[in-house]
Amino acid sequence: MPPSTAAAEPAAGRRVFRFAPSPNGDLHLGHALSALLNHDLARATGGRMLVRIEDIDTSRARPEFEARILDDLDWLGIAYERPVRRQSAHGPDYRAALDRLAGMGLVYTSFASRGEIRAFVAARPDWPHDPDGAPVYPGFGRDDPHAAARTRILAGEPHALRLDMARAIARAGTPGWREDAADGTPAPITADPAAWGDVVLARKDAPASYHLAVVVDDGAQGVTDVVRGADLFAATAVHRLLQQLLGLPAPRYRHHRLVLGADGRKLSKSEGAASLRTLRAEGATPADVRRLVGLG
Repeated sequence: MPPSTAAAEPAAGRRVFRFAPSPNGDLHLGHALSALLNHDLARATGGRMLVRIEDIDTSRARPEFEARILDDLDWLGIAYERPVRRQSAHGPDYRAALDRLAGMGLVYTSFASRGEIRAFVAARPDWPHDPDGAPVYPGFGRDDPHAAARTRILAGEPHALRLDMARAIARAGTPGWREDAADGTPAPITADPAAWGDVVLARKDAPASYHLAVVVDDGAQGVTDVVRGADLFAATAVHRLLQQLLGLPAPRYRHHRLVLGADGRKLSKSEGAASLRTLRAEGATPADVRRLVGLG
C-alpha cells in the first residue's frame, strides 16, 4: 500500500500541546527546551498546554521526582492544565488497545531472553540493527501456537508481547506524517516502521511499552501537536503505524534540536547531566535557562 497520512488530521479546534516527562530523575536543560517550546507554541497559537507523567515503569518512577518535576515547571513559568495525566492510572486503556491489535492477529508472545537474543545476533555479524542501534528482534515465537504461549504465560514465565511488523504494515500500509520545521513549514515524511522490526508492545511486568502508551495517551488527550527531541524522530514511524491500526488521529510533529553536553552528546539523567534544581541552587533564573537552551 502507498504511504498514507489518511485519517490523520486532528479535529478542528484549539491546538493541544504536551510535555511528557518520566519521573525517574530531575529535569535537565534538554527537558527545559522541550517544555518551554511546547509552552511557547501553545501560548502563541491560543492552544492548550498539558503535562503527562510517564510513570508506567513503576520500577523506576518515584513520587518525589514527580513532585520535583512539577515544581521545576512552575518555577520556569510554564502554565499547564490540571490535573496531570499519569500513565500508571490508565492500564485499562493500554490493555484495550493491545486487545484490539491482538484481535487483528498482529500480536505474538516472545519468551526469548536478552541473552538468547544476544547469542543469536553475535553469530551473525551482518544482522540488522534498528534506528536506536539495537539488534532487530529475530522473530522467536512469531509462529508459535497461541495455546502453547498462553500456557507459558499462565505459568508465570517472563515474556514480551510484540507487534508482527510485517503483518501490521500489510494491513495499514506504509505510514507518513507531517513534520513541521522550526518556522512552521510542513514537510511530508514517509515512515519506515519496518526498520524497527517486531517492537515490544507490553511485557509481563509492564502493561504497555513507550510506543503503545504514547499513542494511546496522545489520542485520549486529543493532542494535536507533538513537539519533542530529534532523538525520537525515527520512532515516529512506529507511532504513526500504531495510530493507523488503532484508528487514532495523527498529530502534527516537530522534532527539535537537542541540547548537547560538552562532549557533544545529548544530555542524559542517567549520565549525570546537571539538573535544573542544581542550576536553581546556583542562582540561575528562568531567564537564564531560556538563554542556556537558546530561546533568548
